[in-house]
Amino acid sequence: MNLMMIFRTAWRSLSVNKMRSVLTALGIIIGVGSVIMMVALSKGATAGITARIASMGTNILQIFPSGGRAVGGAGALTLEDSQALWQLPYVKNVAPVAESSVTAAVGSITWKATANGTTPEMESIKGWAFPAGGFFTAQDVDNMSMVAVIGQTVADNLFPGVQVPIGTGMRINGLDFTIIGVLPVQGAGGMGGDQDNTIFVPISTVQQRLVGNQNLRQIVVQASDQDALPFLQNAVTSVLRERHRLAQDADNDFRIMDMAELLSTVEDTTRILTLLLGGIAAVSLIVGGIGVMNIMLVSVTERTREIGIRMAVGATTRDILNQFMIEAILLCLIGGALGSLLGWGLSRLFGSLSGWTMQVPVWSAIIAIAFSSLIGVVFGFYPARKAAEADPIEALRYE
Repeated sequence: MNLMMIFRTAWRSLSVNKMRSVLTALGIIIGVGSVIMMVALSKGATAGITARIASMGTNILQIFPSGGRAVGGAGALTLEDSQALWQLPYVKNVAPVAESSVTAAVGSITWKATANGTTPEMESIKGWAFPAGGFFTAQDVDNMSMVAVIGQTVADNLFPGVQVPIGTGMRINGLDFTIIGVLPVQGAGGMGGDQDNTIFVPISTVQQRLVGNQNLRQIVVQASDQDALPFLQNAVTSVLRERHRLAQDADNDFRIMDMAELLSTVEDTTRILTLLLGGIAAVSLIVGGIGVMNIMLVSVTERTREIGIRMAVGATTRDILNQFMIEAILLCLIGGALGSLLGWGLSRLFGSLSGWTMQVPVWSAIIAIAFSSLIGVVFGFYPARKAAEADPIEALRYE
């Protein structure tokens, strides 16, 4: 019996009990679909997070007070600290940031946002392309100008349904500001939070009018070359320790975040997460394989007389083994293919409904179908061997 004939015979055998074949394949379909969904979710999350971190720039160092939001005393960062960092080699830009939670208002509409006081260098570091207006200048910082650049979330809530007219007035904590620009959409931040729910104003204005002190939330340092980051990080550490008069054995009163290192850590973590989620989903494939073995054992018992007749007319033990193995593999292959389509479809649907990024890599479908075929081989072998080892005389007597 040639291979093509064995496939045709296996297909006819599965077609005889359509409902049973469908229900048996359902375990494989659900298993493969689950694997595809989990991998798509994990890969999408990975792509989204890494894209957001990469958008901040991988040649960036972010310096924070060791206590988070230090207001004064030990651990506080100052404008003088940021100015000292300009003197270091490989520094392309330095942007100090002072931060405050504020209430913005236009007419009777109010909205809570984060006001970030900074310098014009922040525009260069971020590489923003403004859809409307632009950023403030060094002269605005020197003059403590009451100007503001707003994020898209702020714009949508203060000006619902209309484009923000540049030059429009707004109030921030009761003070009058003029809107000079609208930031491009940035989405969620690498650490969570809405980057579009922000207002940028000159740092002098924030410190004197909104915060009331000279301390910084962070200092952003852009290196001229990503390869220079390790050297620059050490140099920044030395300068700040000296400026903060830290003893040789004292811990740093600041912390430095290397965006390139953070990106690498996130990629490694999400890779492990992808394997973990895929492995958990693959357990359902094992359960589906057990279902295939169970049904194949039932099929062997039901077709004992058929097996005897085949052997009586010349079918070899190998022919019988191949037939039942092919049936199990064919069942799992069909289930794997349908499961891949189901997983792809559900991933697209879930992504469109939730707004989450879902990526279905081709390799996940290939691996899932290959694994489902392996399930057919592993769990189909015992029933097939049992059928092949049947005594033809006893099989013919079976009722």
